[in-house]
Amino acid sequence: MAEQARGFDLHEQVPVYAGPILRRAEPRRLCLWLAAKPDLTFRLRVTDAKQHCLTDRAVMAKEITEIPIGAHATLWLLEIILSEPLPEACFLHYDLGVRDRNGTDTPWQFTRQWAPHLCQPGQPAPRFVLKTTIDRLLHGSCRRPHHPAADGLCRVDRELASAQDASGYPALLMLSGDQVYADDVAGPMLHAIQCVIRTLGLFQEEIEGADVNHSEQLFSHQKSFYRRDELLPQSHSSEALVEKFFGGVRKPVFTTASAGNHLISFAEVIAMYLLVWSPVPWRWVTDDGPQLDDSLQHRYQQEAEHIRHFRDGLESAARALASVPVYMIFDDHDITDDWNLSALWESTAYEHPFSRRIIGNALMAYLVCQGWGNAPERVEPLIRKLHPVLDVERRGDGVLNRQPQDQLITELLAFNNWHYTLSTVPKIVVLDTRTRRWRSEITRSRPSGLMDWEALTDFQHELLDQHSVIVVSPAPMFGVKLIEVIQKVFTWFGRPLTVDAENWMAHRGAANVLLNIFRYSGTPDNFVILSGDVHYSFAYDIRLRHHPETPRIWQITSSGIRNEFPDRLLDWLDRLNRWLYAARSPLNWFTKRRRMRIYPRLPSGRSHGERLWNRSGIGEVRLDSEGAPREIRQLNADTGETRFEAARTRV
Repeated sequence: MAEQARGFDLHEQVPVYAGPILRRAEPRRLCLWLAAKPDLTFRLRVTDAKQHCLTDRAVMAKEITEIPIGAHATLWLLEIILSEPLPEACFLHYDLGVRDRNGTDTPWQFTRQWAPHLCQPGQPAPRFVLKTTIDRLLHGSCRRPHHPAADGLCRVDRELASAQDASGYPALLMLSGDQVYADDVAGPMLHAIQCVIRTLGLFQEEIEGADVNHSEQLFSHQKSFYRRDELLPQSHSSEALVEKFFGGVRKPVFTTASAGNHLISFAEVIAMYLLVWSPVPWRWVTDDGPQLDDSLQHRYQQEAEHIRHFRDGLESAARALASVPVYMIFDDHDITDDWNLSALWESTAYEHPFSRRIIGNALMAYLVCQGWGNAPERVEPLIRKLHPVLDVERRGDGVLNRQPQDQLITELLAFNNWHYTLSTVPKIVVLDTRTRRWRSEITRSRPSGLMDWEALTDFQHELLDQHSVIVVSPAPMFGVKLIEVIQKVFTWFGRPLTVDAENWMAHRGAANVLLNIFRYSGTPDNFVILSGDVHYSFAYDIRLRHHPETPRIWQITSSGIRNEFPDRLLDWLDRLNRWLYAARSPLNWFTKRRRMRIYPRLPSGRSHGERLWNRSGIGEVRLDSEGAPREIRQLNADTGETRFEAARTRV
């Protein structure tokens, strides 16, 4: 599966293990995220397309934040403040130099020396375009490494490489959830994770409430592969936890997933991020996998083939992440499946120390790998509190400090500032639909509203005085009616976990407040809603029945980057939805959206009447000067594309 790692000297390898990923980018500020050796210092050189130098200086200590994650690894965020604003709407190149902190006499190593794969052919360094007016963007979600589909990030790379002029270059890449699957991990990926942990000496931790009491035991435990849901000690309370937490990923209706390899420790989740964002850590992965019985060995080999294809595209994926400003927000799989689905789910998961730690570790990793680069100032208090957790030198055993870790997890679970905005034109409002939920106080097992009243009020406040706005909602605000009805039926029978019963219309309070926001006279004239989550793509034009001119609303869903819905099932759901919820169907009056007219856009290259597109890839939206979409496309991960064409048939 990979070259042998035995006997290699880590210090002879490249200094950077993953990244840089270009994160928040503004005329006077550039944020770069990377995982690299400890004790480095950096230099940034920015040039224009004609190689005129715009800045070339050492990155100052106050612009560097470092998070040690292991004996040989540190996460870095470089928040570089520029004395002169960078020019917009033109090609720029940035070149990151690195050297040891104490090696002032040694020359700088620049990008082409330690990561030549990050440079497009013929380019001296990674290139990007800075735009504060959004005329084109790319967006997507759901990148599952062991899915057999092609990788949409590779298509992003090809789109960026083919751009002949800056005007056609995307302003940003928005990743709207499930950037990693912490709860659904292939056996070969788990083996790779363990190799990375060993090589980098990623910090271990003590564990409570399971059959293992130390994360290092996960390397050799007989239940480490495909049987992690059995690590809970046997008791009546643990049976409920298995059903709500681990059992939640077993969905016979919509998807099949694996909880048996659920990531547990902070080190495991960090290693997963490195492996899905960079080809470098795969150099340390050995060919010798775990000892498994025949049935599991067959599964392992099948997954290994998919992981091999995924790995082959990582140079391209890493180049894409380095070459366009990237923004992110979590959905459930970044943490665990059905995360915060209901009040009952929360109490079951958070009251047990083992599941609480699993969720907390995934949130810690999200903080330092995703949330940190979106808006560094919003999470800076949490970053400060990470340092006591990771200060392992005092103990000298490479184990996280347990009490500060538990305290930080408590704060992470209560944190409500994951959402953020971008001061672009149009303004971009990125919603957190996972941690500010409208919980059912009467029936605790019913799905919570995706945002509570206070969060929706904050959302409405962000919309004031805006002519146009781009809203990022991981779950579609306007989804497929039939699928939402199926979810409602399973919820009524007390089985919301079976079908992932999460949508904006599932909770009456949240749905009514959301729909009233669109009807409020002070809201923008143009709403572009970008979503993912569902593993298929579609686009709707939406108007109020009694106010057809404004607001104009577009629901644009792109999913997944490397994931797809079961073809045959989606075909039947699409057909039944068209029959049962046709324009004149009386069933429409039983939905919460009955005061709205919804016009599905039709994907080019479709079968007769098809409205849902089921190919992995990346979404593309081109906007006009008013902030309205002039072109909506789904760029297939392998080849080709589909254009969502406007239609006048409403539902």
